[in-house]
Formats: sequence, C-alpha cells, structure tokens
Amino acid sequence: MSRPTGRVLTLLELLQSGGTRTVAELADRLGVEGRTVRRYVNQLIDLDVPVESVRGRYGGYRLSPGYRLPPLMLGDDEALAVLLGLVAGRRAGLTTAERTANETASAKIRRVLPRHLARRLDTLLDTLAFTDRPGDFDTPDSGVLLTVADAVHHSRPVSIRYTDRDGRRSERTLHAYGIVAHAGRWYVTGEDAGIGEDRTFRLDRIVDARTLPGSFEVPAGTDPAQRVLSGFAAAEYRYEVTLRIHGTVEQIRARLPAAVAHLEEHGPTTDREPTEQDLTDRGPAEQDPTDRDPAAERWLRVELRVERLDWLPPVLASLDRPFVIERPAELRDLVAAFADRLASRARRT
Repeated sequence: MSRPTGRVLTLLELLQSGGTRTVAELADRLGVEGRTVRRYVNQLIDLDVPVESVRGRYGGYRLSPGYRLPPLMLGDDEALAVLLGLVAGRRAGLTTAERTANETASAKIRRVLPRHLARRLDTLLDTLAFTDRPGDFDTPDSGVLLTVADAVHHSRPVSIRYTDRDGRRSERTLHAYGIVAHAGRWYVTGEDAGIGEDRTFRLDRIVDARTLPGSFEVPAGTDPAQRVLSGFAAAEYRYEVTLRIHGTVEQIRARLPAAVAHLEEHGPTTDREPTEQDLTDRGPAEQDPTDRDPAAERWLRVELRVERLDWLPPVLASLDRPFVIERPAELRDLVAAFADRLASRARRT
C-alpha cells in the first residue's frame, strides 16, 4: 500500500472516531501540510464518503451524521498482525474460536490482502518454526467467556453450571476476581459463595453462566494469575516431593516455576547443609523467600506435587546446585540411576 493511500485510510479512521477535526489537528496526525489534508478529503469525497466541511473558529472536517462505514478496514501491517495473531493464538490455545472459525477468519483476511503481501505471508509461515507442539485445546464458549468477563469487570456475582473432571455437575454462585489464560486453557478464579472459599474453574467446563443482581468487594491485593498458579502447585497428585536446594530464588524458579513448585525459607542463611537440629528449630510460620533478597543464596525448601517422577532428575541436574531429597524414596533411586547413566556415558571413549 502506497503511503498517500495509507494516509487517506488513516484520515478516514480519524474522522470515523467522531466529532469535528481541525485541519491543523489532522495535518499533525498525518504528518503532512494543511493543503495535503484538503486533497485527501477530496479523495474521500470522490469515493462517495460524505465528509462535511465545518466553518468557523473551531471548524474543520467531520463525517455526515448517520453515515455507516464498512465494518472493518485494515492496513497491510494490521492485516498481517491479525493473521499472525490467529496462527500463534491457535497454537497456544489463546483463542475461543473453534478451528473452523479460526480458519474462516484467516481466509477472509487473506482474500483482501494484496497479492504481494499474501505471498510474503505464505513465505513467513513456511519458514516459521515453533518450539512447542500444536495443541488441540478445549476452548470455552464465547458467550460464557463474555458473561464471566462482564461479571469480573462490574464485580457482580455470576451463577455457573459446572462439570468437573470426574463428570460431576453442580451449580455455583461465583464472585469472580479474574480470567487467566495459562498453558493453552482459560480459567476463572474467585470465591465460591456457597462455601466461602477460593476456587479456580476451567472455563471450557462451564456450560452456562448467568449474571446475578448485587455486587461484591474484591479482596485487596488480589492477583488472579498468582491464585491460579498457586492452585496448581497445591493440587493433589500422585507424588508429594520435598527437596532442600541451596541457591537463589531465581536459580530455582528458572527450572521449577511457581506453577509447579512452592518455595519457602529453610533455616538461617548458610552455606552448610541443614542438620536435624535445623529442622527441629524451624518455627511454624516461616518467612516467604520472596520477601527477602531473591538474589541471596540460601537453603530453600521446595515442595511440589507431580504425577510422574522421571522428569525431575534431569531438572535437578540442570540446576547444578546442592540439593537434598527429603521424599519420596523413589526419587532418590531415580536420581542415583540417572547419575550412574551420566557417569557411564562420560567414561566411554
């Protein structure tokens, strides 16, 4: 798209936003002189766009009242950004549309792209590689998503009909704090008003949502994303793993993020391995390590719940920090076997 044509479309977008725009304002926004603005206005009029001239001290240009512009007008860069967003969003599960809707939306935008730009887009997609595998995600109903979002925005209770992972159905009243997209799925977190406890629900398992009268107060300092991550870390799994790792918060979080593991301070800051006396002397309420200098190396207790243990030995090895396995015993055996395999391979010539 040539630059003058792009500026004419930008002028149309500015006028579409409503009100009267002065020539000086339009010239400044377009980066041109006043006489060029008048030429662009004449081009719009030639295209049957009803631009009116308003005289007077605060005069300028505006669109005729009641004029309906086309529903969507995108420049080349905008269309390219939307298409790439559809591709990346679909792979990451960050779209609520079904695959067919995603593909038809992409096709509609492709049809109006200039041929040279469509070819360049195809070249980009042919050469683009992703580090993750494409997913087939369970997407939430768009009506449910918008209803819950409206309830979050206005702090209004919402009634949901929910089916859990075991197929049990229930109807709940939720004080929703926020919507979180994580690992290809959408979640809503808030207080289940019926039991007075915080809960996180998968949006694709909500079959119906209805906003209720009234409102509620959102607790101060609420962070919906952190609530979802903390919920994952505390969920019930096959194995409960407890480790002691000497290092910084950043070093440990690089391999065991908040969605996987919970960290807490373990005894005084020291370079020695904690003793049984350290364990005995620990107080019941320990300081959150993030409240202290996260760059300070110290012994940290790491707790996580997992379905499988086989991925942990290489993760612990990649940390390259001193660690102690408190439980389970099976993990000690796996780490020992992993170390033996590494030593065996290192001895090969």
